Amino acid sequence: MDLLAILRIAIRALTRNKMRSLLTMLGIIIGVGAVIATVGVGQGAQQQVQDQIAAMGTNVIFVSSGSVNSAGLRLGSGATKTLVYDDMAAILREVPTISMAAPSSGASAQIVYENQNWNTRITGTEPQYFQIRTWDFARGSSFTQDDVTRSANVVVLGATVQQNLFGNTDPTGQTVRIGNLPFQVVGVLAAKGQSGIGQDQDDAIYVPITTLQKKITGQDWLQNIIASATSQPASYAAQDQITGLLRDRHRIRPGQDDDFSVRNLADVAQLADQSSKVMTLLLASIAGVSLIVGGIGIMNIMLVSVTERTREIGIRIAIGATESDVLRQFLSESVVLSLAGGIIGILFGVASSITITKVLGWHILISALAVMAAVVFSMAVGVFFGFYPARKAARLDPIEALRFE
Repeated sequence: MDLLAILRIAIRALTRNKMRSLLTMLGIIIGVGAVIATVGVGQGAQQQVQDQIAAMGTNVIFVSSGSVNSAGLRLGSGATKTLVYDDMAAILREVPTISMAAPSSGASAQIVYENQNWNTRITGTEPQYFQIRTWDFARGSSFTQDDVTRSANVVVLGATVQQNLFGNTDPTGQTVRIGNLPFQVVGVLAAKGQSGIGQDQDDAIYVPITTLQKKITGQDWLQNIIASATSQPASYAAQDQITGLLRDRHRIRPGQDDDFSVRNLADVAQLADQSSKVMTLLLASIAGVSLIVGGIGIMNIMLVSVTERTREIGIRIAIGATESDVLRQFLSESVVLSLAGGIIGILFGVASSITITKVLGWHILISALAVMAAVVFSMAVGVFFGFYPARKAARLDPIEALRFE
């Protein structure tokens, strides 16, 4: 018997009991659909987290002021005042794996325009900050290095601040007040949305670092330095080099704690990626249990089918069918059941993913690899769970089979 004939016989045998065949496929349909939907949810979440981390900048290293021990009290991160502008200059000068760096200090501020006001974060920095963060401008442009030198009263608005103060009006060229000082709006940043920790990145304003230090906070130290490495592999070397350089500049002896912290965004991205992969694998494993249950259902029905068709098997063997012919016939029925269930399950999984996206608003990424794996796995289930019933049918004694009532 050729393969085409075997498939025709298998399909004809299965369509004799349509409802039973459909119910048998149900376990495979649910299992494949659940695997595709859960993997889609996991990969979507993974992609979303990576996009949020990428929105923070390319090959970014954060250097921040650290903790200080005062009379036995550890005052926590950001308590030291030892991180200064000259540290940033030294990093640019002495760490070859760093391409750009920008200072950063911040405070809370009430910004006012006419009869509108908004409380937000104010960050003092330099123009290269926006390059490091790969942050585009929706309107206007950044303040200049000359503005930094002159401590100019100019400000860049985040999208959330712009919307709350100006609505859909272009604010560039307008004057706002921060405290009692007038500031001219020179640009509006493109919206970035929430960060990986759920903070609204657009709810912020930016001024020259010298303006913040001299006219708003009165601080001459930095809270942060944000630097960009030449590449992601180079960021790890840069992290070590910056740590060594700052320990030397701050005269920290061996064994003493750093008065600063250096964080590599690549580490955060890798950790988030690993966590997402573990969660995706866990969800897929739970959903895969449905496929195993579906396979057991196929084995059960095929054993029932062998019992019901014992006389038919005896007649086939009596008129010349070989053991391998009978084995292929029943195995093909099992594979057709699981494969048909797998195809319907793919449609069910895609439909479920679209529904989840529309109803819950979750970002879902349907992977072609996951779809192919689901099809292959459903076929494997058919072969694995169909082999025993097929083998049992093939080894029936023809004389005993013909006597079977």
